[in-house]
Amino acid sequence: MTKTSVGAYKSQLTSEPVDLTEAEQMELKSELTKLEAEIVTLRQALGAKERRCGVLKRKLGLTTLVGLRQNLSKSWHDVQVSNAYVKQKTSVALSIMSSAICRKFGDMKKLATFRSFEGQMFNKYLLNQ
Repeated sequence: MTKTSVGAYKSQLTSEPVDLTEAEQMELKSELTKLEAEIVTLRQALGAKERRCGVLKRKLGLTTLVGLRQNLSKSWHDVQVSNAYVKQKTSVALSIMSSAICRKFGDMKKLATFRSFEGQMFNKYLLNQ
């Protein structure tokens, strides 16, 4: 890891700094330097923790493939319980059900009993007018 300095930012400024006193500029530069140092320290600490995590996983026999499989299983579970997935499943189920009902009505219309009933209703309607 390399430590960046405030000087690296001077050439990258796209506009003139806001009207700041020299004391304010010095204070901001000092704060920037401290923050950059903290970032470097945190990156180093994170790198050390990631290496330790890798060592512990290897000792436990956890491989990348096992971790990937667990992540995929968890992701698939999250998808299945998500509102969008549940709504889609409900929509598909309603669509299938409505198709089945329409098909049953179509089959029913072909039956002689229904035709007879339909004819009687039609005749009754025509005769009452």
